[in-house]
Amino acid sequence: MGQNEKERSTSRRLAPAGLLFALAGLLLFAYFVWRAGPWEIWANISKMGAGFLLILLISGFRFVVRARAWTLCFEAPHRVRFVEAFKAYLIGDTVGNIVPLGVVVSEPTKAALVRDRVPLVAALSAIAVENLFYMLSVALFIFCGAGVLLLSFPLPRALRWSSEGVLAGVFIFLSVAFVAARRQWRFLSGTLEALAARGVGRRLLASKRDKLVALEERIYGFYARNRSRFIPILLLEASFHLLGVFEAYLTIYLISDAPPTLLAAFLFESVNRVITMVFKFVPLRAGVDELGTGQLARVLAFGFTAGVTLAVVRKARMLFWMALGVALLVGRGLSLRAVAAEADRARRAVNEPKDSLESGV
Repeated sequence: MGQNEKERSTSRRLAPAGLLFALAGLLLFAYFVWRAGPWEIWANISKMGAGFLLILLISGFRFVVRARAWTLCFEAPHRVRFVEAFKAYLIGDTVGNIVPLGVVVSEPTKAALVRDRVPLVAALSAIAVENLFYMLSVALFIFCGAGVLLLSFPLPRALRWSSEGVLAGVFIFLSVAFVAARRQWRFLSGTLEALAARGVGRRLLASKRDKLVALEERIYGFYARNRSRFIPILLLEASFHLLGVFEAYLTIYLISDAPPTLLAAFLFESVNRVITMVFKFVPLRAGVDELGTGQLARVLAFGFTAGVTLAVVRKARMLFWMALGVALLVGRGLSLRAVAAEADRARRAVNEPKDSLESGV
């Protein structure tokens, strides 16, 4: 079986799982909305009025800062203008939210959409670097949120154990990341080599090792050559989270009779980050967002219905930006199927000889 046939076979195997996750999320969403009370949720949303436009604006700035951070992760002579990066980022995020298991499509989509400006490997490397900065910022943000939640509120046993588990997991992640960066550990190629030494995946090592080593060298090389960009990129990633806190604060202020606090908004956004990271494979985080946000709202004395309403409002603004992403797709003469095929070609291109990667399209 050729490589293309293997890729298509893998996609066909993943498709039923993706549809299953989407269906399960939809059923959970309907259940928790019904449990919270559809009319009560609608009454809360009706209080927002024109305030929803401000929420859309804040959420739009979150795309802006991530796209700008991505542009800073390109190395000379490669460069992507902000407008192009913003459009590619928005379309990639849209595809990732619509397509079941879109997590494997969204990032290659962004690279594929700028490949007429920069070589594909440069776009993929910049995405990898930006995602590393983002993951670091998310880990710090979640760590602070879990710690504050444990110290500030009496929690149900399940939520307390979850928070303690998050603290332990993030601490381990940050410790390993720090040591790995200092010693420049080769996680990807090193893992394959260790498995091959035990007789596992030798053919995979032979075909992938050079590409993985090249990617690792680009990432660590960026660390060595562009230290002056670290603070601007980290500030942009931090702005992404601060805008999320502001969005949560404003939403609770508009929909709830109980006055919000910055601490509560911070906790809502930190839990939202956990849900987004853990359940990325569920389209729109349907159902799991309503459950997690509703339970936290109950702990914070806003009530389960207010939490579910916050999750629903979050989906409404996501749908707005997804509609804009689809409009950008149509404007480029593409469809969801076409852009998914572009992303698939981008993933396959990583496995081609290096010369074809460097040439771009």
